[in-house]
Order: sequence, then C-alpha cells, then structure tokens
Amino acid sequence: MNNGKVVEKYKFPSPNPNVNLHIITYYSNGLKVKGMLATPVSENTHDGFLYLRGGIKNVGQVRPARIAQFASEGFIVFAPFYRGNRGGEGNEDFAGEDRHDAFAGYELLKALPQVKQVHIFGFSRGGVMALLTAIEYPEAASVVTWGGVSDMSLTYLERKDLRKMMKRVIGGTPMKFPSRYRHRTPLYQINQIQAPVLIIHGEQDRNVSVEHSYRLEKRLKELDKSVTSWYFAQYTHYFPPKVNRQVVKDLTNWMKMIRQK
Repeated sequence: MNNGKVVEKYKFPSPNPNVNLHIITYYSNGLKVKGMLATPVSENTHDGFLYLRGGIKNVGQVRPARIAQFASEGFIVFAPFYRGNRGGEGNEDFAGEDRHDAFAGYELLKALPQVKQVHIFGFSRGGVMALLTAIEYPEAASVVTWGGVSDMSLTYLERKDLRKMMKRVIGGTPMKFPSRYRHRTPLYQINQIQAPVLIIHGEQDRNVSVEHSYRLEKRLKELDKSVTSWYFAQYTHYFPPKVNRQVVKDLTNWMKMIRQK
C-alpha cells in the first residue's frame, strides 16, 4: 500500500543552522498526508524519532523550532501533521483512522538508510498516538509520553470544552458508544508493547490530568513492562522554557541509554 512512501519533499527554513528541515508529502493508507522531517546536518547514521503532536487541526500544530530542538540532540525527527492538515488529504479524527498517519510515519523513518532504529514520542493527544504506534510496532526502540492522554473516555469526562468536538469526530459520547472510545484507548492493548516506556507529566496539568499517566503506569507495572515515570509536582501541561529544555535533554539521554542496552 506504499505506507510511508515519500511523494514530495521540499526544503523549509530551519531555525537551527545544524538542522535541515523539509516538508514531506507521504502515503498513509492511500491518502497523501504531510509532515515535517528534521535531519542533523552531519551525514552520520542516527536513531529515528517519531514526534506525535497533540491537539487537533489548528490547535497544537507541529512547530519547526520544537522539531529542530529534538533533531539537535542527534535524532532524525519526523512529525506527521495528520490527515486533513496543511494541505494533506482526508480528515483528522482524533486517534481513529488518523493513527495510520503515525504508523506510516514510522515506516517512513524506518526506510531511511541512515536510520538505525526508531523511538516514538507523543505529547498530549499525541500520547495516545505514541502508545498505539508502539502497540503496532513492538520492535520500537522506546516510547515516551509527555502530558499524554491514555484514556479517551477520561478525556471526554474531564474536558467539557472538548466534548462537542469529540462527539462530532468520534460520533457520540462514551456512554452511548463505549466501543468507539475503547478503540481509541491503548490501555486495553498495552500488553502488546515491548519497548521501554518513559512517562512525563506535570501534576498540576489541567489539559490532560496526571490520572492518565497514573493509569498507564499502573497498567504497565501490572504487566511487568519496563516503565520509568517522571512526575513534576509544580508544573502544568506546559513547563517553563528552561525546565522544558532540560527535560528534552534528559529524555533524549534516556533514549540513548536505552539504545546502548
């Protein structure tokens, strides 16, 4: 089906002289969708880093500076925009069929000759996408979820401001259509994850409550999976810039240590 095959590639201005940025058009289940590729200027082989953003449509879009930040730590980073965004075909549907855009992004990275192995990272709603991708690709090197959703029904209950969108996109409430929310909740298939998992969460988070990470950690531990948790008592969904930069360094160092084992 050509999932992950690159159709078009053009250069994008990079905020970092040591990182090249490109906008990529690639195939995902027959659709032409778009994403951003960040490559360190050095021609060495690197680990791949699948960056799965949060939000939906114009909320939480991929930021070039953020992608370049991770690439500057020595990774080849690919960040899907998800279907229907930035000129891509189809319609984003909040961890429904658009999960295939993440899967195809994994395939895209895996096919690059300079990529040795692929790590998966998800922020906010991207946490669900990261976990679903790790379930689909048990050979992934590692998976990190930062302020990540793990239970879609819990998101519906917690975020009154998102309910209208969720009912429209998912097709109803979790009370009326539990199977549709279960389909988007990786906790029910978490036994299939083989990669080490790192959980990062601010305990004052009001966008995605820390309960999502507690539930994920509990389930992983019940299944005797490899899980590391970094909880920050004083922070919300968004960490202060200085702390954010340090956590990026720490999590990429964690990935590198995992790689060496």
